[in-house]
Amino acid sequence: MAADAVAMELSGVYVPLITPFTPGGEVDPAALDRLAREAVAAGAAGIVALGTTGEPEGLEDAERRAVLDVCAAVRRDTGTTLVVGAGGSGTRRSAAALAALAAWPEVDAALVPVPAFVRPTEAGVVRHFEDLCLRSPVPLIAYHVPHRTARPLGGPALRGLAALPGVAGMKHAVPALDADAVTLLADPPPGFAVLAGDDVMAAPLLALGAAGGILASAHLCTPRWVAMVDAWRAGDAARARELGAPLAPLAAALFAEPNPTVIKAVLHATGRIASPDVRLPLLPPDPATVAAALNRLAATELTCGSD
Repeated sequence: MAADAVAMELSGVYVPLITPFTPGGEVDPAALDRLAREAVAAGAAGIVALGTTGEPEGLEDAERRAVLDVCAAVRRDTGTTLVVGAGGSGTRRSAAALAALAAWPEVDAALVPVPAFVRPTEAGVVRHFEDLCLRSPVPLIAYHVPHRTARPLGGPALRGLAALPGVAGMKHAVPALDADAVTLLADPPPGFAVLAGDDVMAAPLLALGAAGGILASAHLCTPRWVAMVDAWRAGDAARARELGAPLAPLAAALFAEPNPTVIKAVLHATGRIASPDVRLPLLPPDPATVAAALNRLAATELTCGSD
C-alpha cells in the first residue's frame, strides 16, 4: 500500500524514546515499556521508537525488533501514536527498511532522515522521498537535521517535500530560524505538519505555527512540555512563554554533550532506568555536565507544581 493512500494529523509532543540498557549491557524491555507508558500518561501525543535518541545504529537487528515489539504493545494498549525511525543514506535500503515495518501494523508513521554523508542535491533529496512515498506502508515524517546530514535544504526543497502526498510532516531540527523556515511555517500545505526537532528552538518554531515537536528533552518534565505546546497551539502566547521559560535552558543542559548521553545519565540518577550506559562510539558524559543538568532539572521542577 502506498503511503499516499493514508492520511494522518500530527500535533503535540512526541517523545523520541531512549533505548535503556540493563547493568549487563542488554536492552531493557521493561524499562522501555515503563518510559513509554509514562510519556503517554503525562500527555504526550505519541512516542518515537528508534529515532536518533534510541541509538538505532548501536543496536543489533534482534534488539531493534525487540524495541519495536515493546512500543507496538504500548500502542495497542494506549492508542497513542507510534512513529518509528527508518531509512538512511540509500534509497533502496531505506525502502526496504520501510517495507519491513509492515510486520508491525501498530506503526502509524516513519521518521525518515534526509540522506546523510552522500550529500545529494536538493532535487535528489526530494526524489528520494518521492520514491519512498510510493513504497512505504505508512506516511513519512521527513527528518531535516542539517548539522547531522550535511545537507541543508532551502525553501523550494522544503516545500517540495511538503507537497508530496505521502509526507505527513517534517521534523525541523535546526539550531536557528531562517527565512526559509519562516516562509514554510507561514503557509504550510494542507495536511502537512512542521514539528520542532531542536529542543532549544521549540518555542520559537511553535510561535511561528509549528504543530508540535519531537523532543527528547520531554523525557523530563513531560507535562510542562505538553502544556507549553498546547498553549502555543491555543494562541495563549503569555502562558506559553511562562511555561517555556525554564524548558529551553533545561534542553540546553540535556544536550550539552552528544544525545542521548546526558538524558540517560539524568534518567539513571533520578531512578528511572537501571543503567546510564550508551554504546560506542558514544561515551558517558562528564560528571560535571550531568550535575549541571540535574541542577537545571531541579530548578525546572520547582516551577512545575503550578502547571
